[in-house]
Amino acid sequence: RMSAAKAWSIWEGSTATLTPNSAVIDYFSDPHLALSIARIESHYFSHNSFFEPNQLLANAHKLKGIPGYIVHGRYDVICPLDQAYALHQAWPGSELRIIADAGHAVSEQGTTRALVECTNAMLECL
Repeated sequence: RMSAAKAWSIWEGSTATLTPNSAVIDYFSDPHLALSIARIESHYFSHNSFFEPNQLLANAHKLKGIPGYIVHGRYDVICPLDQAYALHQAWPGSELRIIADAGHAVSEQGTTRALVECTNAMLECL
């Protein structure tokens, strides 16, 4: 079980950033973290993330009038860009920020910067 969990977690840590990052891989290699990630992700995957097929996109129109930002790394191989684009197309008034030099990890510099900018912009909406 631990071997499979570590393989899963190390794969995710290895693909999370655009450029190899040994600190991220080391973090994901920790046995306790690896087991936690594998258990929760397999639980969600085996239950279709607790969504009906196409539920999010089919209901995104309900967000009309609610401002929001979608921040996504251009080279994210964990969650493909087409999913973020489809959400943006279905969510009237959303803004999609594609980070040219990023993968999946929030810790990548461009993604972190965009998230801070978007959060500050949301403060102006209050």
